[in-house]
Amino acid sequence: MSVGAVDLAILLAYLAGVVALGVWVGRGTRDFADYIVGGRNRPWWLILFSIVATETSTVTFLSIPGFAFSRDITWLQIALGFVIGRFVVAFLLLPHYFEGKLYTAYEVLDRRFGGATKQIASALFILTRSLADGLRLFLSSLVLQEMTGIPLPWAVAAIGATTILYTFLGGIRAVLWTDLVQFAVYMAGAAIAFALILERLPGGWEQMMTMGDEAGKLRAFDLRLDWAEPYGLWAGLFGGVFVTLGSHGVDQMLVQRYLCARGLSDARRAVWMSGLIVFAQFAFFLLIGVGLYCFYQLFPPEVAFERADSVFARFILDEMPVGLVGVLLGAIFAAAMSTLSSSLNSCATAATNDLYLPFAGETSAEHKLKVTRRLTIAFGLVQIAVGIGGQWLDASVVGSIIGVAAFTAGIVLGVFFLGIFTQRVGQRAALAGLVVGLVGMTWIFFGTDLAWPWYALVGSAGTFVVGWAASFVWSRRQGDRDSRGDRR
Repeated sequence: MSVGAVDLAILLAYLAGVVALGVWVGRGTRDFADYIVGGRNRPWWLILFSIVATETSTVTFLSIPGFAFSRDITWLQIALGFVIGRFVVAFLLLPHYFEGKLYTAYEVLDRRFGGATKQIASALFILTRSLADGLRLFLSSLVLQEMTGIPLPWAVAAIGATTILYTFLGGIRAVLWTDLVQFAVYMAGAAIAFALILERLPGGWEQMMTMGDEAGKLRAFDLRLDWAEPYGLWAGLFGGVFVTLGSHGVDQMLVQRYLCARGLSDARRAVWMSGLIVFAQFAFFLLIGVGLYCFYQLFPPEVAFERADSVFARFILDEMPVGLVGVLLGAIFAAAMSTLSSSLNSCATAATNDLYLPFAGETSAEHKLKVTRRLTIAFGLVQIAVGIGGQWLDASVVGSIIGVAAFTAGIVLGVFFLGIFTQRVGQRAALAGLVVGLVGMTWIFFGTDLAWPWYALVGSAGTFVVGWAASFVWSRRQGDRDSRGDRR
């Protein structure tokens, strides 16, 4: 595959425009608080579209159509769980983030258990986010490499450096506004591609629905209870709810957006409405996949597809007219950069606020801002390194990303549950639950066939049960020490 000069120019112009927008909207950022929470006065609709754009990466844009192309639309079962989970997040977890002026999700754990719990949870977030989003960068760079023929390391560096630049300069303001633009770009690009697919089908929409139904592509529900199948109804409902509680309830990358809102009611509105939009977005991308299946049944490709992830990209490059290819490529990179910029900003925020400042002591706002900006560059370089290393992965890229992202979400969620639903659990018991949960999830991840939607549910339940049980041990030992002290 290759891209022409006109389309490449459009793509480069788009990337330059994103950087310019990020620099312009972030030009008034002068202190640490403004850089990471945007003055706590961002409108709810801006936060809403930033949430959607942040969780829509190149994985979504290319792999979800590929899923429907190779299977069906049963992915919607997980999206249904995502919708339900956001209502739980909005009314169960969000109030805790508006009790005081917080900067990270993990300050709630500090207030309830102590600094060590906050720091370990924050470090887990930084580690898994850097790995997962480095792999997302790899997938985006694969597309750029296939289109232009440039070496993969250069493709990774190009996307990574562009994202680092506007995130470094503009902070959360740049991230929020560029997310809005990128949402509009990738949805417009997807709509253009879908319209062209329907135009190329002789019978249009009716033919797509008929062919898709006959091939089983429109199957939306799988009622089997198979613990190894991630796309069944029960995994989607129960697993999807807990995945959302982990990703949108206790993950700094999304929580940081809520902290930018004008208040709890605005944050709630942004969260639950984002679930409805994401569900509609998944349905749309899956329909694109059904359309691609019908198109290539009628017009088989000259070279067979090596993987389903590449089908949409191949259609864009082979079937789209000159000019529109550049727009669609911009859409692909919009999806990638919206996630990566959010990741860099949230990792730098968590590292500064939760790991650096507790040991640095009192520092000026200017110093905090300088440290956060430097860490933005540092985490960008880490993700570039992970992206370059992704070429040596044996597992599917999508599976690796989702697995890494879901690996610790349930563990941290379990610690939050210990803080919300119990009174007797202290820091040592909570840390015991966290450590045992981490060991248990490591075994499940590498040693079992349990499907990834169950990770957050199992991880949170295991962490909660162990932490609660450990509280009886610590309390009894503390009581023995108190009794010995009294006798003395």
